[in-house]
Amino acid sequence: MNTFFRVLSYANKLRQRLILFFGFSILGIIFGAFNIVLVMPMLDTLFNQTNKITVAPALPDFELSVNYIVGVFNHFFLQIVISQGSLDALLFVCALIVSCVILANMFRYLERVMATKIRVDLVKNIRMDIFKKVTLLHIGYFNNERKGDLISRFTNDVSEVETAVMNSLKAVMKEPITIVVYFFVLFTISPSLTLFTLLVLPITGGVLAEIIKRLKRQATQGQESLGRILNTLDETFSGMRVIKAFNARNFVIDKIESESDYYRRVSKSMAYKNELASPVSEILGVLIISGIIFFGGNMVLSEDSTLKPAAFMTFLAVFAMIIQPAKNFSNGITSLQRGTASAIRIFSIIDQQPAIANKPNAIELKSFEREIEFRNVSFAYDTEMVLKGINLSINKGNTVALVGPSGGGKSTLADLVPRFYDPVEGEVLLDGRPITEFELESLRKQIGVVTQESILFNDTIFNNIAFGMPQVREEDVIQAAKIANAHDFIMQTESGYQTFIGERGSKLSGGQRQRLSIARAVLKNPPILILDEATSALDSESEKLVQDALFNLMKNRTSIVIAHRLSTIQHADEIIVIKNGVIAERGTHAELHNKNGIYHKLATIQGADRWQE
Repeated sequence: MNTFFRVLSYANKLRQRLILFFGFSILGIIFGAFNIVLVMPMLDTLFNQTNKITVAPALPDFELSVNYIVGVFNHFFLQIVISQGSLDALLFVCALIVSCVILANMFRYLERVMATKIRVDLVKNIRMDIFKKVTLLHIGYFNNERKGDLISRFTNDVSEVETAVMNSLKAVMKEPITIVVYFFVLFTISPSLTLFTLLVLPITGGVLAEIIKRLKRQATQGQESLGRILNTLDETFSGMRVIKAFNARNFVIDKIESESDYYRRVSKSMAYKNELASPVSEILGVLIISGIIFFGGNMVLSEDSTLKPAAFMTFLAVFAMIIQPAKNFSNGITSLQRGTASAIRIFSIIDQQPAIANKPNAIELKSFEREIEFRNVSFAYDTEMVLKGINLSINKGNTVALVGPSGGGKSTLADLVPRFYDPVEGEVLLDGRPITEFELESLRKQIGVVTQESILFNDTIFNNIAFGMPQVREEDVIQAAKIANAHDFIMQTESGYQTFIGERGSKLSGGQRQRLSIARAVLKNPPILILDEATSALDSESEKLVQDALFNLMKNRTSIVIAHRLSTIQHADEIIVIKNGVIAERGTHAELHNKNGIYHKLATIQGADRWQE
């Protein structure tokens, strides 16, 4: 239940709305129960029991009790019987029943309005909390987690929680009140018959509890399986070109069919148990009613019994009204268990602590003035050391190139500057201060990143260039596009800067996508620039355009350039050769080329501006 109450805490104005929800629920239950209790005087009238009464009882003194309400009703009801006859008394009861039904349904409607307000606010707030937390998590988290599973938690798990909340508010929290009120009414009719009923009811609860216990375990398995299906779908749609090229259609079909078959088996088993709960509770309810009829019938037929036939029939009518709330309660518990399993998966993300976070009292980095320094920096993914004891200084305005074999640690070293990761040993300093002392947002505001894969969004060209920079001026976007050699091709598109570029920029060529990424970095105008193989995936013509754009971008900036094509970094102030996580060589292009070492070998192998790994 702690998980359930934590879910409820996401609703706005929860206390106020819960009070109103329970208030309307109780009023609806009371008028509904009173409506049934009115059957007893109606039956007495029909059975000519009221004709024997010649004097109406006096109006009782006011008190907050059921006896007072019954006394007031009997006073007016029997006065009508005596003065106007049984037919008018019957009409009075019918009018009262209609009034009670109208009031009961009005309060039930208001109760559902409150439940809906709680539900819609709760779902929106949970989704936003998940999204905010996921965007806080470090880059390494997304390398370990399946994207489809994250989407499943954001969509399917939240939907399960939404259903569980609605069912729980109506069934788990409201129906017990209904049952208690009805049992109170039963107790006022016949205490002994009510006690008999209470003795046999726990049998129903025990049987349903076992069904519910098994449902919770399978609900978790089902949601995890659905997450794997979504992940496979995402990978399939993203990699359709490769799937077709390698004739892997049957392979991915078999993969998703296997997972879908497992999900089908789990869902089927859950559905069987879910559907079993209702008939089991109904059968047990009928058995209990049969027992009550037998036990209560004996009481009515007994000569010294105080239980009248009309009271016994009312007792049965009220008890019959308990069966549906009891069934709703059992179904609500079933839904709650499924919702709890989904809520646990949601909270496992929300409770995830970001590996990269601001220190207490972190300071704002207002500007970059002197140098970036790596001091005895080591880094490991899990247990494998990727960087080992790196010492490197990059002066403001200089361009440093990182080259070397794949897997040597070049990209990892660059990722330490914007704190995508933190070193396991040593520290990275900015102007002599560890970057961990700065606020993350202010640190990253000083850094622009252009990667090999252009990260674009299914939006307009304008919004992709101005991404993350609200209220930017149109002329500034155009100027950034011109510097990035992108303005000419943009103006040739259908709607210019307002052209939609498709998912991940699919309507553009690789060179065009890369130049938009560069324009975005130009518009941000950061003093520190990280270029991670920004031209390696382009043809020669596109590379020339992008390379010119990069040179424009790098002017008067401190740049860290990761490159495989050595021709693109020959003019760097310093070239760092990284191999197996350590700095193997360093110097200018001319110095390294004359050393006849690793860099010379790479340049020789690469030949015409290309390095074959």
